[in-house]
Amino acid sequence: MIVDIPDQKAFEIQMMGPYTHREFDQFCAQNPKLRAELEPDGKISIMSPVHLLSASQENLFSTYLTLYGIETGLGEAFNSNAAFSLPNGAVRAPDASFVYAAKLAAMSEEEWSSFPNIVPEFIVEVRSDSDRLSQLKKKMADTWMANGVHLGWLVDPMSEIVYLYRQDGSVEEVHGFDQELSGEDVLPGFVFKLSLLRR
Repeated sequence: MIVDIPDQKAFEIQMMGPYTHREFDQFCAQNPKLRAELEPDGKISIMSPVHLLSASQENLFSTYLTLYGIETGLGEAFNSNAAFSLPNGAVRAPDASFVYAAKLAAMSEEEWSSFPNIVPEFIVEVRSDSDRLSQLKKKMADTWMANGVHLGWLVDPMSEIVYLYRQDGSVEEVHGFDQELSGEDVLPGFVFKLSLLRR
């Protein structure tokens, strides 16, 4: 099914399903310009592309995580185009993610050409000007942490607050972009200066 959306205004559409993972894969192949995710109930959600500032901020996280992975050999970073099939049935694409090398080494060649059944150890979601914070918080808790992510950062550039989600269920707020965040024991030695996100 090819979807034709005539204007470029921000949109979020839920397509009734349910769709299987195979059907979702086919849908994405037929509509490569769309940003789509599969909900646990089999519905397809289509989101608008982000504005340039948000794209730049997302890219910073992917870049720094990529360099960290190269330097340490701990794993590999992925940008917002990488989607993962999660245990709850959803297929989600965080704004940036990091997967340990051992998990990637166990993947087959076929899995590398799919939305693999793996959960990243670390993810970042960056709030854009069209995102509702309450929805992102729910996504962090119900999608990422509930499915096995070890550490997640929800970054709100508009208020300069970062919400740190940990596997033990705790959520910590970091106020102000004059600070640095660490990867804690999930990404040992990884440090990100939040001031890089300012314009």
